[in-house]
Amino acid sequence: METDTVAIIGPQSAVMAHVLSTLANELQVPLLSFTALDPSLSPLQYPFFVQTAPNDEFQMAAISEMVSYFGWTEVITVFSDDDQGRNGVITLGDKLADRRCRISYKAALPPDPMAKRSDVLRELRKIQKMESRIMVLHTDMETGLLVFEVAKSLGMMQKGYVWIASTWLSTVLDSTSPLKPEIANSIQGAVTLRPHTPDSKRKRDFISRWNRLSNSTIGLNPYGLYAYDTVWMIAHAVRLLLDQGGDISFSNDTRLNGYSGTGSGLNLSALNTFDGGKQLLKNILETNMTGLTGHVQFNQERSLINPSYDIINAVGTGHRLVGYWSNHTGLSIVPPETLYSKKPNRSSSNQHLNNVVWPGGETARPRGWVFPNNGRELRIGIPRRVSYRDFVLLVNGTDKVQGYCIDVFLAAIKLLPYALPYRFIPFGDGHKNPSYYEFVSKIKSGVFDGVVGDIAIVTNRTRIADFTLPYIESGLVVVAPVKKISSSAWSFFRPFTPLMWAVTAAFFLIVGSVVWIVEHRRNDEFRGPPNQQLITIFWFSFSTMFFAHRENVVSTLGRLVLIIWLFVVLIINSSYTASLTSFLTVEQLSSPIKGIDSLIGSNERIGFQVGSFAAGYLREELNIPKSRLVPLGSPEEYALALENRRVAALIDERPYVDLFLSDHCEFSIRGQEFTKGGWGFAFPRDSPLAIDMSTAILALSENGELQKIRDRWLSKRARSSDNNESDIKQLDLKSFWGLFLICGIACMLALLVYFWLMFRQFNRQRPEELDSAGPAISRSARLQTFLSFVDEKVERSKSSSKRKRESMSRNGYHIDDERTQRSGRMERSLSQERQSGDT
Repeated sequence: METDTVAIIGPQSAVMAHVLSTLANELQVPLLSFTALDPSLSPLQYPFFVQTAPNDEFQMAAISEMVSYFGWTEVITVFSDDDQGRNGVITLGDKLADRRCRISYKAALPPDPMAKRSDVLRELRKIQKMESRIMVLHTDMETGLLVFEVAKSLGMMQKGYVWIASTWLSTVLDSTSPLKPEIANSIQGAVTLRPHTPDSKRKRDFISRWNRLSNSTIGLNPYGLYAYDTVWMIAHAVRLLLDQGGDISFSNDTRLNGYSGTGSGLNLSALNTFDGGKQLLKNILETNMTGLTGHVQFNQERSLINPSYDIINAVGTGHRLVGYWSNHTGLSIVPPETLYSKKPNRSSSNQHLNNVVWPGGETARPRGWVFPNNGRELRIGIPRRVSYRDFVLLVNGTDKVQGYCIDVFLAAIKLLPYALPYRFIPFGDGHKNPSYYEFVSKIKSGVFDGVVGDIAIVTNRTRIADFTLPYIESGLVVVAPVKKISSSAWSFFRPFTPLMWAVTAAFFLIVGSVVWIVEHRRNDEFRGPPNQQLITIFWFSFSTMFFAHRENVVSTLGRLVLIIWLFVVLIINSSYTASLTSFLTVEQLSSPIKGIDSLIGSNERIGFQVGSFAAGYLREELNIPKSRLVPLGSPEEYALALENRRVAALIDERPYVDLFLSDHCEFSIRGQEFTKGGWGFAFPRDSPLAIDMSTAILALSENGELQKIRDRWLSKRARSSDNNESDIKQLDLKSFWGLFLICGIACMLALLVYFWLMFRQFNRQRPEELDSAGPAISRSARLQTFLSFVDEKVERSKSSSKRKRESMSRNGYHIDDERTQRSGRMERSLSQERQSGDT
């Protein structure tokens, strides 16, 4: 660099790249590397550093997709403790987290060439005792081969293990052919990545020339092709710089003049700044050419476009291709270049790889984990219950455990694809039900490897353990004493609430009065003495209940009010009939407790099961004072406390309540379940066993075995909530207020229109009376005059009389007005003559 450098190719290691990049920035000299692929070498920090091969971020993305594709959730990383190793593993952790996977352990080894066999042996022995069997090896060649050699000697290259190596292993496979037998034996079944370079005639010709030059002693790996393209990249950029009128010139950096090489061997003052460095860097980043590695171009992030890898499997003395990974479409068995013209599709259904031969010669996908400390039985905790032993029962004097929950657990482990050594360990003193929160907490403290029983899946428990899918639904319900209601002489009043009866009766009178008002002047059937008119109002109002009214309604306003009211009556009649039928045919149970809401609003004491989460839920979520909560330990205590009114109701989970009600019919569930949940088995956080057991429980549900187990243990059925629902609700006003509102508005509008018409007619027909009275007339007199006008009979038109006569004629009456009048006069004269003769 003292001789004025315009560009630098290299270095190989990321450690040196960090050092040289700082110097390259100062001297404005582009630094290009195809092997220092540390993701942390950011262009923001090192603007003159350019990675001319896909950096390790893409490699780690490919590994994370492979882990997710095979269904694994945890990996162990073994890496060289240098910049490139550490930063690569950090990137892998981020990529795995995006797929809900994680690194469970990071085994750091001294970087090349300092790693010793003892260092590797110490770390691999630790790994042997761990759960995960997925190893990601991110080291240099020398350390990596040593790790495989030691793993082979420890039996870690056998069935059940998975080894995924970064690209260093593919360089060994490509550069060394054939492999030495000891190396080939130690890497059997390993999977590695190789930067993908599309096949082309130019590439084949170059490899052929390389083989002639090297006498086929050194194979050419993809990084050799990237090296070749890097040289040409610089050559094109320099030529373009000269074509643009630039020249190769340097300037002295005054900041380096103060540094001399005395005592340090560094002659920094001899270094000069490249004047055309920025333009040359710009030309490099704008490269657009076709090289041995395919199309060479940088994106806005200064990464090569379309990064991709071959996924290869070490088999025999060589390797086999099992698929590809590209940043465009993910995992595929189709070469990436054929997919670039298609729309990206990263869905799981579009991800494919060929079969892999895993360590031990297995072709089936390894499970990826084992139980820690192989050979030790799992310590499965079970609750030592003193009530509801149908769920979990430890037979006295024996180690035998049985019950509904136990049978579900045993059936589930039979469906696991592997043997599960275990032993049951009871938890509790045997005198009262244990606290289930403390029970689950024993997993976190390491006392149990899992807990099995009637364990509700609730929030505070999920914070300390992972649960399987629920194997039975459960929710909190309210149980209270009920009494049977027998029919009585007054049962016909029960369908409606008192308020509903009162409002209905009031509207009968209101509608009758409104119809009477609008019909009074014109309709003879609504006229007569006051007592007769009052009777007509009552008769007409209540006869509409049965659609039995006989009075004709002749006015338009009256008909409008009546048709709306008849519709309301129809709805009320139908509802009343249906409700009364229910009351008389369904067994009725009564209780002042209607559900959780009415229980919260009262000051009554509430019972709960000892050890249940119900107490905490009632205090924390529903804000019920602790003084109102009464712990109860058994179904017998439940019944006694309810009968003695020690508690007004009890709250428990539905499966317990079903068993309790099967023996105590004098109690009933009130209202609906006010929580939703279920029971599951608990295991340590991130335990793969929780996932496998969930899959097994789902299979039990689908094949019907789960229901058979439930029928076998819980065959005693409590009365269903539908039959136990003690109240058929009375119909109240809120169910009909819309109808009454419409009817009331119609009545009000009819009255307003009617009186407006009357007032207008009054002003037209009686103006002389008002004028003669003068301004001295009192308001009361004016009102009396108006009411007298309203009360007057209005003669109906001839056409109306004719229609009435025709109607009467149809009913068998034949009346001749003239004849009737003559006969009337004759009768009066005869009567007068008789009176005169008597006198």
